[in-house]
Amino acid sequence: MYEVTVEDSFAAGHYLRDYKGKCENPHGHNYKLRVTLAGNELDKAGLLLDFKDLREVMKHVTDRLDHRMINDLEPFTSLNPSAENLSKYFFDQTNAKLSVVTSGRVWVKNVTVFETDTTTATYSE
Repeated sequence: MYEVTVEDSFAAGHYLRDYKGKCENPHGHNYKLRVTLAGNELDKAGLLLDFKDLREVMKHVTDRLDHRMINDLEPFTSLNPSAENLSKYFFDQTNAKLSVVTSGRVWVKNVTVFETDTTTATYSE
């Protein structure tokens, strides 16, 4: 199996519902996002997926959240915008776009969301 990984970043605000502590108040993060793809076969150029193509797939999701209050955007108007839920959101959104772009040849292995340099949440299936 082949894997490729790309990192990107975005800045956004959020707050946690049903939480007691500082994070129940609106605050922001400079998020970092790490997406790892997997697949069993390479394309004719010998690539699983061109890094620039993966960045383009990720851009559709990061642009939607960048410099926004995440709680104001679906599905986070009801789903808590925790790092855990954000990692699953990026996983699902990226996987849906990839299945169209690669006809199922490439899929998301995992997504890690960094809220800070030392705190992360990862989602995989």
